[in-house]
Amino acid sequence: MRSRSRRPFRVAIIGSGFGGIATAVKLQKSTSASFVIFEQAAGVGGTWFENRYPGCEVDIPSHAYSFSFLKYDWARTHATQPELLKYAEHVVDTFDLRPHLRLNTRVTTAEWDDTRQVYDVSTDRGEILEFDAVVSAVGLLSVPRFPDWPGLDEFSGVAFHTSRWEPDHDLTDKTVAIVGTGSTAAQIVPALAPSVGKLLVYQREPGWVEPKSEREFTQRERAFYRHVPYAQRIHRLYLFTRGARRFKAYDAASKKQRQMRAMCEAYIKSAIDDPAIQAAVTPDYPWGCKRPVVASTYYPTFNRSNVELVPHAVVRATPGGLVDATGTERDVDVLVMSTGFQPTKFLANIEIAGRKGARLHDVWEKRASAFLGVTVPDFPNFFVLYGPNTNGGMSIIAQLERQAEIAVSSIARLQKDGLRAVDTHAGAARSYVRWIDKQLARHASAMNSGCHNYFHTAGGDNVTQWPRTHFVYFVVTRVLRRRGLRFS
Repeated sequence: MRSRSRRPFRVAIIGSGFGGIATAVKLQKSTSASFVIFEQAAGVGGTWFENRYPGCEVDIPSHAYSFSFLKYDWARTHATQPELLKYAEHVVDTFDLRPHLRLNTRVTTAEWDDTRQVYDVSTDRGEILEFDAVVSAVGLLSVPRFPDWPGLDEFSGVAFHTSRWEPDHDLTDKTVAIVGTGSTAAQIVPALAPSVGKLLVYQREPGWVEPKSEREFTQRERAFYRHVPYAQRIHRLYLFTRGARRFKAYDAASKKQRQMRAMCEAYIKSAIDDPAIQAAVTPDYPWGCKRPVVASTYYPTFNRSNVELVPHAVVRATPGGLVDATGTERDVDVLVMSTGFQPTKFLANIEIAGRKGARLHDVWEKRASAFLGVTVPDFPNFFVLYGPNTNGGMSIIAQLERQAEIAVSSIARLQKDGLRAVDTHAGAARSYVRWIDKQLARHASAMNSGCHNYFHTAGGDNVTQWPRTHFVYFVVTRVLRRRGLRFS
């Protein structure tokens, strides 16, 4: 076998969203590794390439929802989908990542060979390629959740999921039903309302909504952030500090919790005219039990005469419409399913095999977990970005940067010291999961307050959410990584 010194360390990156891009940039900066970025779609950007529904934009401020290593001239306080896709392409071109891309190529399996100490990576093109390490950056919200209503297959109208938007349909004067009232629906509803005949919004359970106050930056502001040294960095720090104060509201018994609920209740009364609708959209559970919606145009849309809130779950479909939990059927021409994703099914479309044939989906059958949300015992040289209990911290891009740094620093050490593998200490992984659960109970009790959310498995474990601020994750990933990772 050739020695490691005679060839570069080879890394497979799965996904060209912001996690994959961050990993590639940091690999370039800190290692001499060669890498390939596999992307199943036709372009980069991940969720911002796939999601193209009307009104699509981010609800995190632009200066926080961006990479720390590159200043960018943002046009708006909160970027729209086209601007975010343009930003992803800009980063790819700035760091000359296109030669490393393999678009329209889906990774199906990655199997560790303990004798050769490499991964055999298979793609949907029939290839089997050899890599020394694999970084999964496929994202958390990538597998759509479709409803299982009786009769859905017999629905005669147009039907599609928000993440698979079909723009060719003319919705003018049509009766459109949007099922779901999460962040995606809160963007689609105001975008569609002016052009459709009637808009039915089916709400299984109300969610807390905060005003977003999005706007375009003035030319003076843009010039200030472009030309004044550290101005954008200082504003970014301010945004994260403000986010850390807001996070205190996730403690269901805290003063900040009461303040957030009072603010949201006041916003309902100021934005919606009809008292019955005000009551219907007011949750009866703590703020933060499910992901809060940040939107300034959603509530006012219910003041339109062609928009109807149906505050009941859909229980079945008919050839011509939908039936809600009260038994009422409404005629529908177009069904838009804003029913979310399957975030607790991590890496659902990829089969990962580790030492002695261990299968990651078998290991995660009862509960998905990872040390620092990134590494799993008996899966050497394998790193998960946006893994278990890493969602949150205000900006997921910042979280992804920290996770990419764990992977890249490990790869850099393997190269520098001539080592072959890095694995995770099983005891450290178990201790980390216990710590996560304690932090969730102590600092984020609102997340376990009995509402419907995407945080928990069927067994009740919160496997998606990070229980503290990004500042804490920044510290934890630096302090603990050396204690849990084993190099050989």
